[in-house]
Amino acid sequence: MSRRFLGKRTVAAPDASARVAPVLLRKISSPQDLRSMSNADLEELAREIRSEICRLSETRSIHFASNLGVVELTIALHYCFDFLWDRLVWDVGHQCYPHKMLTGRFGQFDTLRTHGGLSGYPCPEESAYDLFKTGHAGCSVGTALGLSLGDSLVAERQNALERRRERISVAVVGDGAFSSGPVFEALNHAGDLHKKLIVVLNDNEMSICPRVGGFGRYLDQIRMAPGYLGTKTWLHRYFDRLPSAHNFLSRFKDALRTGLVGGAFFEDLGFHYVGPINGHDIPSLIDYFETVKTFEGPVFLHVMTIKGHGYAPAENDPSHFHSSRPHSNDFAQKRASKIASRSSNAETRQNAKKALERDANSRVFDRSPDSEQFDVRVADVEQSFTFWAQTAIMRLMRENPRVCVVVAAMTQGNMLENARRDFPERFFDVGISEAHAVNFAAGLAKAGMRPIVDIYSGFLQRAYDHLFQETSLQNLPIVFSLDRAGFVGADGPTHHGVFDLSYLRPFPNMTVVAPGDSSDMTLAFDFALQQDGPVAIRYPKTKAGRIERKGDVAPFELGRAERVREGTDGAILACGGELCQTALDAARAIAQGEAVGVPKLEVAVYNARFAKPVDVEMVRETLGRSLPVVTLEENAAPGGFGAAVLEIANEEGLDARPLVRLNAPDRYLPHGSRADELKEAGLDLEGTLRAFAQSWNRSLNVKK
Repeated sequence: MSRRFLGKRTVAAPDASARVAPVLLRKISSPQDLRSMSNADLEELAREIRSEICRLSETRSIHFASNLGVVELTIALHYCFDFLWDRLVWDVGHQCYPHKMLTGRFGQFDTLRTHGGLSGYPCPEESAYDLFKTGHAGCSVGTALGLSLGDSLVAERQNALERRRERISVAVVGDGAFSSGPVFEALNHAGDLHKKLIVVLNDNEMSICPRVGGFGRYLDQIRMAPGYLGTKTWLHRYFDRLPSAHNFLSRFKDALRTGLVGGAFFEDLGFHYVGPINGHDIPSLIDYFETVKTFEGPVFLHVMTIKGHGYAPAENDPSHFHSSRPHSNDFAQKRASKIASRSSNAETRQNAKKALERDANSRVFDRSPDSEQFDVRVADVEQSFTFWAQTAIMRLMRENPRVCVVVAAMTQGNMLENARRDFPERFFDVGISEAHAVNFAAGLAKAGMRPIVDIYSGFLQRAYDHLFQETSLQNLPIVFSLDRAGFVGADGPTHHGVFDLSYLRPFPNMTVVAPGDSSDMTLAFDFALQQDGPVAIRYPKTKAGRIERKGDVAPFELGRAERVREGTDGAILACGGELCQTALDAARAIAQGEAVGVPKLEVAVYNARFAKPVDVEMVRETLGRSLPVVTLEENAAPGGFGAAVLEIANEEGLDARPLVRLNAPDRYLPHGSRADELKEAGLDLEGTLRAFAQSWNRSLNVKK
């Protein structure tokens, strides 16, 4: 049984690794069933939920520690509110597993994060209790505020007979997400509007990695100020015995907090601040929720939780267990024992954290390729595009003292723990603040540094305006390392990186690189650091093999593709990632007569390398003879690589009628494995062969 300290109260958590039969869970058809349960039943329900999360983690990669930390909070929310009428918005949403179990989806829980099964994030198609498809940080407060205002405006237009009680909007946001600018924008607006809104801060002192920034320190002041917490407890005990002391106590409490923690930030914005409170005490949470429901205006409820609560290995190493691969309890308990042996007091706990970082830096990982953070077993890591990116970055930082790295709360996901450890003065984690990351990098570049901004493709979208003004317009030499470009597997549509070519190609001065294999990754980063303007390097969340070349790797030159297979009967142009190997497999199958509807042909294969500028000679050589040509890319069709090929064909006066473009479809592909998603997009071997047959038929029609 693990024990952790929350404020002035010691919390004992049940051992979630001890399996509990889901007796109560099976009886819950909707959250209304919670209201007939006793406190003891609710505590047992929490144990069952944790047990089910642990059980599922042994079968596939899931978001683990974050869900263990919100079990009691989720139970209390659904106990106190009717979210078929009231509104609940989860920030990010990866911590929604207990919510899904309580809202009629426990019977499908085993399908979580599998193709055709439950999403790992809120999903309105699954349940009326999920209002938004979420997956990015910073959205909850603004959308909940909009719901609150919208509900009020709709109610004003209803007659008295149609009206029900006022709807209450609740946003649940983690302290890691508080570094996201939209959260502060929404808080500022909410305080001004003074509408009913409850913002629940799930404060576990963590994002995926330990949180960063001054606001985190401010929360720590509130969390740890023993004078304030102790005095507040004493004052409540004293003034509860006096009549009519509430208003005076409230004013004195505010003044006391201002003196002890440097300013009542949330009250100053116009919120009622309540807390900090213990996020693992269900009766206490219920009492607080029932109380704040009666408040007028916006409320900020500060709830302290423990990421990984109830499972000792995850509590002691929440970063490692944020997104877990299938693991056994034996493995986890051994890891917990290893940590505990180093953590007998505060000083040795710090040593334990450093030791865990050394473990990570030696690449002893335990996450699968489908894990959000892509920290995987050594044999797989050494073949991943992410691995080759961090290898190149580390080498460049050693060789060039002007090279620095900027990340947005994804140090582990980008596998850059070594860079943080070895070059702390040139490594900057700005938190979940992608727009600021780009602005900050622009300042570094203007001062003469060579910043590498390592951000997921789908997250860089949040910084679009700054890519324009602070980067492209200034023509600054910033390197953007875009991990997770293309389909991402089990994290699904909120994380697919299928728009970056479309949003980067229009910018003047921007060069966009799509390496085709591990060799290209090394060359691409070397190339990018030699340029005088911005360069984006996009690469997928998958293994990076080596393209089968007959000769040496071609030099990496601006706007030049690499022909990796000769052929005179047609061509396949592959834009990055594992698609080049798919193209080679397809060309080999065509040459052997294995493609339906196509004779034996010798098909050339090009590793495009560049999506901007695209190799003009490659387009002339392939489309200039009315031969079958197929383009492959993990990007949307508008503005993508295939679109660039068509643009060149138009400029060169080439006949592009035989061209068939394979790309991300014009719909959001659901979660599944990357193989599932590539197949659905037609970007697997079979889809490529079908596309080539279509192009072959078009070319025959052109020649008639």
